[in-house]
Amino acid sequence: MNEHEGQESQGGDGAQVSTGTNGDAAGIPDAAIPELVIISGMSGAGRSTAAKCLEDLGWFVVDNLPPALIPTMVELGARSQGNVARIAVVVDVRGRRFFDNLRESLADLEAKHVTRRIVFLESSDEALVRRFESVRRPHPLQGDGRIVDGIDAERELLRELRGDADLVIDTSSLNVHELRAKMDAQFAGEEEPELRATVMSFGFKYGLPVDADLVVDMRFLPNPHWVPELRPYTGLNEEVSAYVFNQPGAKEFIDRYSELLQLIAAGYRREGKRYVTIAVGCTGGKHRSVATSEKLAARLVSQGVETVVVHRDMGRE
Repeated sequence: MNEHEGQESQGGDGAQVSTGTNGDAAGIPDAAIPELVIISGMSGAGRSTAAKCLEDLGWFVVDNLPPALIPTMVELGARSQGNVARIAVVVDVRGRRFFDNLRESLADLEAKHVTRRIVFLESSDEALVRRFESVRRPHPLQGDGRIVDGIDAERELLRELRGDADLVIDTSSLNVHELRAKMDAQFAGEEEPELRATVMSFGFKYGLPVDADLVVDMRFLPNPHWVPELRPYTGLNEEVSAYVFNQPGAKEFIDRYSELLQLIAAGYRREGKRYVTIAVGCTGGKHRSVATSEKLAARLVSQGVETVVVHRDMGRE
C-alpha cells in the first residue's frame, strides 16, 4: 500500500447523516434493511482504498462515522425505498472518543437482524512505519512519542474488533491495486456465496500469515527438498504432489481435515461468518504446503465452498 490513512477525507461520498431519528427499525420490512460492511483496521493499512473500492462497486460509503450513528445510518438506508441497499462505514481511531460505542451499536444491529460484516485491514509494524515516514505525517495516536508508540496504542485499541472481524486482509506486501483486487474478489459478485475460503500456502521460515483463521502444519510429512530430482520443482508439479500424497498419513489427513472443515464451515455459516483463510505451512512454502493447498482447495470446491488458492512464498527461494 502506498497511501497514508491518517489524512483520509471526511465523508468520502459527502453524505450528511441526520440524528433526528431514534434508530428504531420497527415497522420496516427485513427485505428493506440494507447490507452493512464496517471497514476498520490500522491507520496506514489501506482503509481508504478498501472504502473507495466498495464505493466503485455501488456501495453507499460513509467515512469516519461515529459508531453510535451506525444504526441510524442503517435505518435511513432502510427508509430509502431501495435506493440505498448496501452501506459501507469506515470506523477508525480518528473517532476514538466514539469508539467505545461500537460494541453497543453492533449489539443493536444484531437485535434488529441487520446483516453486517467487519473488514479489518492489518499490516506489519515495519510497513506502517515506512508508510508514515514516506509521507512525513504523525500517527494519529502517537502524541509526543514515536510512530511505533502510536501503532502499539492503536493495536491495543482495535484488538477486540480484530478478533470479531469476518475478513482480515494483511496489506504489508500489497500495493493499492492488489488490495483493490482482493476487495473486488470478495465483494464484486452480484450474489454473495454462503462461504468463501482462501487457502494459502506459506513457509514457516518466513513467518505465519497474520490474516490466517486456521493454520495447518504439513511438516509431519517427508520434505521433497531432500529428493534431488524433486528439489527444483514445486508442489504444483505432478511428481512432487504424488510424492507428498504417497507418504503415510497424507491422504488420510486430507480426508479427515476436509471433514473437520465441513463442521467448521457449518458453524461459520450459523455465526454469519462468510470468509475464512486457511494457511497451510511447510518449511519453505514450496513443496508440501503447495501440494496440500491445491488438494484441500479442490476438496472445498467439491463441497460447494467458493475457494481461492494463494501460494504466498512459492518462488522466494
